[in-house]
Amino acid sequence: MAIKKSELYSRLWKSCDELRGGMDASQYKDYILVLLFMRYVTDKYYGKKNALIEVPEGGSFYDLVKLKGDKEIGDKTNKVIRKLADANDLVGVITVADFNDSDKLGKGKEMVDRLTNMIAIFEDEELDFSSNRADGDDILGDAYEYLMRHFATQSGKSKGQFYTPAEVSRVMAKLIGINKAKSQDQTIYDPTCGSGSLLLKAADEAPRGITIYGQEKDVATVALAKMNMILHGNEDADIRQGDTLASPEFKNKEGGLKTFDFAVANPPFSTKSWSNGFDPANDVYERFTGYGLPPAKNGDYAFLLHFIKSLKSNGKGAIILPHGVLFRGNAEAEIRKNIIKKGYIKGIIGLPANLFYGTGIPACIIVIDKENASARKGIFMIDASKGYMKDGNKNRLRERDIRKIVDTFNNQLEIPKYSRMVSIEEIEQNEYNLNISRYIDNQDEDDLQDIEAHLLGDIPNHDIDKLQKYWDVYPNLRNTLFSKSDREGYSKLNVSKDEIKTTIFNHEEFKQYTSEINSIINSWSKKHEEMLKNININTNPKDVIYEISEDILKLFEERSLIDKYDMYQYLMSYWLETMKDDVYMIVENGWTANNDLIPEELVINKYFAEEKEAIEKLELEKDEFTRKKEEFEEEHSGEDGVLEELKNDKGNITKGSLKDRIKEIKNDPDFEDELEILNQYLSIIDLEAQANKKIKAAIKELDKKVIEKYKDLTEVEIKSLVVDDKWMPSIISEVNGEMERISHRLASRIRELAERYEEPLPQIEKEVDKLAGKVEEHLKRMGFAW
Repeated sequence: MAIKKSELYSRLWKSCDELRGGMDASQYKDYILVLLFMRYVTDKYYGKKNALIEVPEGGSFYDLVKLKGDKEIGDKTNKVIRKLADANDLVGVITVADFNDSDKLGKGKEMVDRLTNMIAIFEDEELDFSSNRADGDDILGDAYEYLMRHFATQSGKSKGQFYTPAEVSRVMAKLIGINKAKSQDQTIYDPTCGSGSLLLKAADEAPRGITIYGQEKDVATVALAKMNMILHGNEDADIRQGDTLASPEFKNKEGGLKTFDFAVANPPFSTKSWSNGFDPANDVYERFTGYGLPPAKNGDYAFLLHFIKSLKSNGKGAIILPHGVLFRGNAEAEIRKNIIKKGYIKGIIGLPANLFYGTGIPACIIVIDKENASARKGIFMIDASKGYMKDGNKNRLRERDIRKIVDTFNNQLEIPKYSRMVSIEEIEQNEYNLNISRYIDNQDEDDLQDIEAHLLGDIPNHDIDKLQKYWDVYPNLRNTLFSKSDREGYSKLNVSKDEIKTTIFNHEEFKQYTSEINSIINSWSKKHEEMLKNININTNPKDVIYEISEDILKLFEERSLIDKYDMYQYLMSYWLETMKDDVYMIVENGWTANNDLIPEELVINKYFAEEKEAIEKLELEKDEFTRKKEEFEEEHSGEDGVLEELKNDKGNITKGSLKDRIKEIKNDPDFEDELEILNQYLSIIDLEAQANKKIKAAIKELDKKVIEKYKDLTEVEIKSLVVDDKWMPSIISEVNGEMERISHRLASRIRELAERYEEPLPQIEKEVDKLAGKVEEHLKRMGFAW
């Protein structure tokens, strides 16, 4: 596949969105995902005997392609899809969307054109699912994830609930130890599985595979989940339709609830109709026995208690619920107390607001662990509410946020203002209220003003002391910047506020620290250079990023002033934006020279530096002529300017009109001055045009050389260009930028303090008196007196 995956997915979405018309995204996705499914199973299984999916004659994507432009395309598309469904027990799964629905797809030619174009999107030759998931590649899964996220974004409130953001799913999967699952026979369950995205992300963590179970109430969403399982290579997943609370589908031989090793869930928040179809007070599955009945109009605890009941005696799970479950009173307070007393809650992670589709309210992950529950002495809490980035109208966890949550929870690290183990005794003293803000204060420290400094000047030492983490690294810098004031507890700034940043940047200790960090990142680069240059068809790209990202975390583990998760994010951002596409491209196509892998600029910089410099000189010359031309136009335009009459309707002067005017007046002595101006202007235009011509010729010649060089590049040269000149400089540049940011943060704070106290009150009063005196003097001169 020559195209970058990120470009392919973006193109897929753009095409889909353009064809959607007025149809709701939550409905349109059903059509698009069925076509994606048809293309996938055709690529993967067409013509193969004893395959997991049988693709019958007349039931493949190729048959859909034949229908393009057919006036009966809607009805015939349904029939092709039905053939595949009949052969694989997929009726009700891939047959939910009606491709002959004129209300949604238009009538007559409109329907023909729309369906023809929709099929054409997935006919793209760059889409090739035949070797999907080989060597860790999952183009289909990635494409599906991309489309689902965009459909969810556009589906609006309540309709986007079928999708749990991938980042949150990854966090949950890593919190419950699925990576330690020893056998494919171990089980994972999602009682409200939606499209199955959360379930699949969790199952992906199992090193030897895992048996998947899920239930979903909405018929169309069940179809989506079943398709999703097949698309992701989990054809044996057991996904069932029904109301999990009223009629759970998974039961044991005795008729009780089947229990599972692991569970994940993102149930609908605070649903009012949770008890429809059964009597909670006489629940045959005894989910509420020993806890209490959830409120009649709020189902959050009903789902949580079903979740707990569905876990084995040593089972582990993570469930997303609104923050309110942590502190609401009455019946919920009693249930919460009973769950805590049983020791089932291992941890709680408070998430940023507005992460989820369909709701903007803050939510939390509650981690349930029944193993050794009776011996549990506390609940580990994390306040991760501040760690996110904006993504359109939603918030989104960054790679650094995911990693920090997982590292902190799995290692039970106590970090000020972020995480701590809260004892059951303390929770009991707080009447079993689990509101995270009661136990973790994540508020920034108040920046208190110093009255004495405002009155008498100088900078309070206690403000300077708060920058101690910098002075620990640059012990002598403090004395360079500050000296003792005449007053105890205050200091004077030794440099002007405009010199603060330069002083920091040029200080020997700052230079030394920068040099140390540069040395560390350069060593990291050298260490991984060989591995990166040896990427081949057998390389798993996920192993590549794991190795280099783990190493960068270790390198910056104990570095003062530098947050290792910042470094991790720089690397992961570059991986997701550029390097991931490159690595997959190399794994698939080898080290071949092309514009996507090796931008033209890299080849020019390395092999044609002289030619590039020559073009840059020509461009400077051309810019000089352009500047002269603009100055000349400004001087000779306007009401009396000789160039004004030559302007056309658009306000431009063409060379033709200029020459015509020169020809018209060149033999007329009355226009001698104008003729001289016009000839000067024509000369400047000609010089600018000649410069442009030279630039174009030079660029054309350089392009020829670059094209030839691409053909001549050896594999060794390609590897050097990609690893040494593209990947590593980009990553190292970001790390070096962190040193700039460190100095900027320190300089900004010192400048802020300097400006805050630079004009003490007596000085201001003196200035006011002086100005008032001047005003009074002026008024007296004007005849005003009092």
